[in-house]
Amino acid sequence: MRGNQPRLEPMLGLEWSQAIELPRVADSATKPAELRRAWVHRAPEKRVLELFRASSRFGGAVPAPWWLRAIAAGTLDSREDGFRVEDRITQLLGPRPGWEFVPWAADGESGYWEFIPSEGGATGYSIPTTVLNTSRHTGWIDVLPAHNGPTPAPLPVAGLAGLRSRLGEFEAIR
Repeated sequence: MRGNQPRLEPMLGLEWSQAIELPRVADSATKPAELRRAWVHRAPEKRVLELFRASSRFGGAVPAPWWLRAIAAGTLDSREDGFRVEDRITQLLGPRPGWEFVPWAADGESGYWEFIPSEGGATGYSIPTTVLNTSRHTGWIDVLPAHNGPTPAPLPVAGLAGLRSRLGEFEAIR
């Protein structure tokens, strides 16, 4: 009877979805480190990269943390390096007035920071200035200026030093 039984194989899409799934407590996170509870954050990095690459082969782009896309592209050395970038942004923006961490980003992502004073105010922007991590360039940081309507092109920032040096500019967008 064994010959008539179906052969079950794991579905990569489902396996990947479970790999990036965050616990329900993620909504209350105040910094990226508090979101690092999914399988992709804890499992051996080599296995995470293998599953990511396997999942990407069949459907093109799959949801994933920015740092994993950068590791897969060969532009970031390790998950720990990605965590360090996120933590340094937290150290810079966390204590500054007006900056708030938003944990509910796209599936698999690490959250982002918004400058709340840029929302509303005299200019009436409905979307505040946003700082997010990216794998698009090796500065790892993009800024979306406060805006209404279509999302503007992200402004690439040259790492933490670049963000620190331009904070006055980004905070002035109100």
